[in-house]
Amino acid sequence: MYIIVAGGGLVGGALIRKLIDNKHDVILIEQNPKLSEKMYAETGVVAITGSTSQIDILREAKIDKADILVAATASDADNLTAAIMAKSFNVPKVIVRMRDPSYENAYKVAGANVIVHVTDVMSNQMLLEIEKPNVQKVTSIGSGKADIFRVVVSEGSKAIGKTIKDITSNPKFPAHCTFIAVYNPQKDVFTITRGGQVIEEGDEWFLIAPVEDINEAAAFLTDGGKK
Repeated sequence: MYIIVAGGGLVGGALIRKLIDNKHDVILIEQNPKLSEKMYAETGVVAITGSTSQIDILREAKIDKADILVAATASDADNLTAAIMAKSFNVPKVIVRMRDPSYENAYKVAGANVIVHVTDVMSNQMLLEIEKPNVQKVTSIGSGKADIFRVVVSEGSKAIGKTIKDITSNPKFPAHCTFIAVYNPQKDVFTITRGGQVIEEGDEWFLIAPVEDINEAAAFLTDGGKK
């Protein structure tokens, strides 16, 4: 995917490294020239010095090609501007980092698709929103040590027809991830998970996992399906 990241600080920088490792095309827009140079030197990312409020900077970043814009600066005002500008260029998905909860409604009005609260701002969470849009965080538990996620079984997924036991017995399935319940929208049935339960297309599975494990766990339900 072609992804523009606004902000190359702690959060944006960590995200950029992961995106590049995962072979995405990434452009950084950063107002601090020293930080731009640092990110380029460390990662090779195309780094443009400027602000997302500047149309010429956005055009230089080829925003018309962008699949996703991530606003990850330390300023809600700058992130809000980035969201507004991205939507004005019809960027399909906008992810914003929010520090001050009072900005939440403004972000929604601006058209942000995903609002990541500052307490959740780990690069793994943003990476999840980018690479696994059919995986949604429901809530945090255990003082944030783990989360409950909703994962939709993709059309054509290799998991269809298998049981939960088949999936969890795979040595590559994360040991700290647990299936807890499933909702079948076609049958309108919600069920507490059993090991012998068969996975069906369109199932909405609820899993408990640390955020660093959910991407790998979700792959068992989504990979092989149509994106």
